[in-house]
Amino acid sequence: MRSAGRTELAAALAAVRVQTLRLVETLAEAQWRVPYLASINPPLWEIGHVAWFQERWCLRTRDGSLASDSMLPGSDRFYDSNEVAHQTRWDLDLPRLAETEAYLREVLDACLEALAAAPETDAGLYFFRLALFHEMMHVEALAYTWQTLSYRAPLHPAPIVDPGGQRLELALTGGTAEFGARPGEGFCFDNEKWSHTAAVAAYRIAARPVTNAQFLAFVADGGYREPRWWGGEGYAALRAAGRELPRYWRMAGGKVYARRFEHWLQPDPEASVVHVDAHEAEAWCRWAGRRLPDEREWELAARSQANFEWGDLVWEWTASAFEPYPGFSPDPYEQYSAPWFGNHRVVRGGSFATPRGMVDSRFRNFYLPERGDIFVGFRSCATD
Repeated sequence: MRSAGRTELAAALAAVRVQTLRLVETLAEAQWRVPYLASINPPLWEIGHVAWFQERWCLRTRDGSLASDSMLPGSDRFYDSNEVAHQTRWDLDLPRLAETEAYLREVLDACLEALAAAPETDAGLYFFRLALFHEMMHVEALAYTWQTLSYRAPLHPAPIVDPGGQRLELALTGGTAEFGARPGEGFCFDNEKWSHTAAVAAYRIAARPVTNAQFLAFVADGGYREPRWWGGEGYAALRAAGRELPRYWRMAGGKVYARRFEHWLQPDPEASVVHVDAHEAEAWCRWAGRRLPDEREWELAARSQANFEWGDLVWEWTASAFEPYPGFSPDPYEQYSAPWFGNHRVVRGGSFATPRGMVDSRFRNFYLPERGDIFVGFRSCATD
């Protein structure tokens, strides 16, 4: 989708809007009212924000500024995520659902009309591609919101399981490799700018993410009670959370159960462990005598190894802090990356809930290391 032309892009924009609306169409009236949590948004605000963002960048932007009024009066004071503080989104007098859905339809129709007249160039299609990827991100955000709130599972496939994959390790010789986006090669996010070379030492990396069975062995060995595996920051976060199991796990009758959306199930031993934060991932690696790959090691393996399984299992923590590449400069949506450099951690890949058009080996997703509510796991690595 990063190099999609007008026809393919129009179909994708229409399709992702269907996904957005399908996610919310089964909500009961009471489910629209959600408790305040720092990790989610009110669903009514979130879908209105999707429409506002698309209108803002595809229809209203001229030479970097807003050149027209919104189709929905007052939308700027409701949905501008840079101006509307997160906690205040629960207190806004938002338009009702019917009006919000009409806004979504009207913006999409106008966007598709504008797209049909746009130049078939990277510059001409930039904001349409940006709006597509932005909505795809929110589709997944709604899915993990449903997980957080124990709502009914959205229409996504189950994680793919390969019972033999976790026993395979890939050896890479390392060397100097190119990372980052090149100008003129389609859409890129600003944190992927620009192409540069970096040296990577020889290493070994697991062919697939750590499984439930592998992580459960750490739990059974008392891993959550042993400070030496955690490091200072990780153990402090663990004690503050008061957990002795991964998020959404519980013990009952001597068996482990994991909540997946509205159901408590025994986790499939061969499925990738999910909903673990970066501290838990690092603790498992120390216990196993391994480490997390840095983001360049992860990307090099994803690009070069046919047996490297990624993109439809879980997002994967890396050891890399989220920092700018050499030559970074913010794109017109300046708040996408720059405010988050330094205190976030890079995650790579994609999950079973990630719309397929988002999946790209270059994509640098990023979260605070204590976030385990997203569909995230990890794989291990070792220096050769």
